[in-house]
Amino acid sequence: MDHLVRSSGLRGYGAMMLEMGYDPAPLLRRYHIPPDALGRDEALLSLRAAAHLLEASAELTGCPDFGLRLSRHQSIDVLGALSIVLRNAPTVRDALSDVARYLHVHSRGISVALNERKPVIRDTVELSVELHLSGYVNCRQVIDLCLADAHHFTQLSAGGEYDLRAVSIPHDPSAGRAAYERFFKAPLLPEPARPTLHIARAAFDAPVQGANATLRHIAEDYIFRHFGTDQGSMSERVRQVLRQTLGASACDKNSVAALLALHPRTLQRRLAEEGTSFEVLKDEVRKHLTLYYLRDTGLTIGQIALLLGFPAQSALSRACRQWFDLAPTSIRQGASPENLA
Repeated sequence: MDHLVRSSGLRGYGAMMLEMGYDPAPLLRRYHIPPDALGRDEALLSLRAAAHLLEASAELTGCPDFGLRLSRHQSIDVLGALSIVLRNAPTVRDALSDVARYLHVHSRGISVALNERKPVIRDTVELSVELHLSGYVNCRQVIDLCLADAHHFTQLSAGGEYDLRAVSIPHDPSAGRAAYERFFKAPLLPEPARPTLHIARAAFDAPVQGANATLRHIAEDYIFRHFGTDQGSMSERVRQVLRQTLGASACDKNSVAALLALHPRTLQRRLAEEGTSFEVLKDEVRKHLTLYYLRDTGLTIGQIALLLGFPAQSALSRACRQWFDLAPTSIRQGASPENLA
């Protein structure tokens, strides 16, 4: 079953399309999104349909930075009750930890993660965005929108202490590197990577101006009573760690179990209870990322093999033939694998 997202995530879409001289109704109908739902923040939409909608809109309007532009029509209020928690957190670190904890209120198909342990850039903390959709879905515009919103929300929380050192995206910058660097006012790292904001560590200790502890408590209580907590299934937690660690020197079951604070046998047992295994999940994540890197980035096949933790390019080629009955070059040239599950 596809994940859903609150319709507030598309706030400003209709107005932006009209401003650009296009009627949004035909595309909304194509992807089965009721036009009136866009005016009701709590309405739930298919996250997959929203991704298709934004990609089609970017193509129709000839606007490759559509997702970035749409974020200018949005504010932290698109997160509903969660926005009250964030605006009243004691520090920026607390606010971003709350996003990671409660983002399921907005959509279970979107998550964020903080990396303070081994950032790519010294003295930074990495704020990364992840989308969770089965099979292959072109998510460039949704990724750009989520990353741009995270940028605006963090900037709002940190105020003058906000110091964005660099940005990473997983796809080729089809709008041009300069467009991203103008938008974020920070360098775009040259190698494709997880969608990430590399923020100066000092900004995370900044207090959130005007925070009210009572309002925060009321909003958290509301979220807990109406939505509960969402740690995710063990399978999804393992997938998330795999997406973060594939290609690292230690991406085996023992290492992943340690990151999840579990004994390897406990991890194995819990995955078995969900009808899967570590090896199956690792294969699944590699399979989906292989399609993404081959179709949506300019990485060489050798670079993709390295990113996905294959010992050599030939190992990736064998895996592609096993998964899709196609060579990596054929997929890159547009051949459609029969099995995308």
